Amino acid sequence: MASAGSRAWSERGRAPAGEGIVGGLMDRLLALFGAVTISFSAILVRLAHVSPATAAFYRPAYGLLPLVVLALVARPAQRRSLRQRVATMAAGMLMGLAFVFWNYSIVDIGAGAATVLSNTQVVFVGVVAWLLMGERPTAIAFVAVPVVFGGVALTSGLGLPGAYGAAPVLGALWALANATVYAAFLLLFRTLNRSRGLPAGLLLDASLGAAAATLVTGLLTDPGFSLAFRWPAHGWLLLLGLGPQVIGWLLILTALPRLPALVTSVTLLAQPMLTVLWGRLIFAERLSWVQAGGVAMVLLGVLALSLGGTVHRRARSGRPAEASGAAD
Repeated sequence: MASAGSRAWSERGRAPAGEGIVGGLMDRLLALFGAVTISFSAILVRLAHVSPATAAFYRPAYGLLPLVVLALVARPAQRRSLRQRVATMAAGMLMGLAFVFWNYSIVDIGAGAATVLSNTQVVFVGVVAWLLMGERPTAIAFVAVPVVFGGVALTSGLGLPGAYGAAPVLGALWALANATVYAAFLLLFRTLNRSRGLPAGLLLDASLGAAAATLVTGLLTDPGFSLAFRWPAHGWLLLLGLGPQVIGWLLILTALPRLPALVTSVTLLAQPMLTVLWGRLIFAERLSWVQAGGVAMVLLGVLALSLGGTVHRRARSGRPAEASGAAD
């Protein structure tokens, strides 16, 4: 699950781009490959056929071992204090809870629609930035936000016959819950993501927090939660942990801060669009025309917000004011 809110990926602004044309092209290819990898997250959750909390637990859990190895390799260049590590784990707990909500949404409304609706987190990130971080919404935001939520309503199927999903209205509500919690995760996580190298240690701590949170959530709330090994279910869950959680996230976190905002937003929006395509091809997820229109509205609204939804507050000197670590 990736964000369409490009400002949430780096706390200190964008790192210098790669050297010349080759470096810039490589950054774009890495970001695109990361987005494509993450686009299979919901597909792998469906293929595993396990309960929502079970899938949410094994996604970070199966990614821990390779992240430990990568973090040990990168450790000399990425020393972080105990306080920073604890804060990252706390952020990871929010990520884990968001995984649980998202997986329930996948069950109720399908992989494609659930992934598109999860990208509404950019709205909640923007609202917090407007209220607490000294940024102000643009005229585009006042148009785009109603478009996004109108799209959410249409994607839910409005209770009309022919809507795809076991419980599409409930699925849309689960997706909004996921977007809200995931926005909180991003706002905290972006203040911690200061590394210019491979952020394996950062992702390791976040994944530890996510695994702990989903384990407790599963044991307390999910009757179908199970730690028993079953094949091929755990084959798909292993792919989920190694692919989207490790490879996809590391590529996104490494490449996106080096790219222009337009390229970042378009690249990240490719992820939900691809998931809709995979859902149609693999599971025959056929959204109704009303739902398809809602998906289009959400994607267009999110793109507009990502590109032009916020203007940074200006200090008296004419330079952008620092606002609680808000990033460009």
